[in-house]
Amino acid sequence: MDMQACTETLRAKVGDASGLNATLKFDCGADGVIVLDGKSVPNKVHNDNIDTDCTVAITHENLVALLTGELEPATGFMMGKFKVSGDMSVAMKLQRVV
Repeated sequence: MDMQACTETLRAKVGDASGLNATLKFDCGADGVIVLDGKSVPNKVHNDNIDTDCTVAITHENLVALLTGELEPATGFMMGKFKVSGDMSVAMKLQRVV
């Protein structure tokens, strides 16, 4: 799954979810970023590299595993599969949307 497919998958998962009232960025380094803008309804998902309330530094491979359900958010965090910076409460909402 390439980054565009990851973006579309996340868009499909969060489109009907209640607004998160925050912004979250998945930063896959050189592979790109996916931003979840939950400050509007419906939630918006895009690839513009902007400042967000919370950033999840993750490899592309682990992002795919997260989006496909092969990696649970809490387990991935505890195993060091990704790192969270910024507002941790926003990251905790991640379990609700992926």
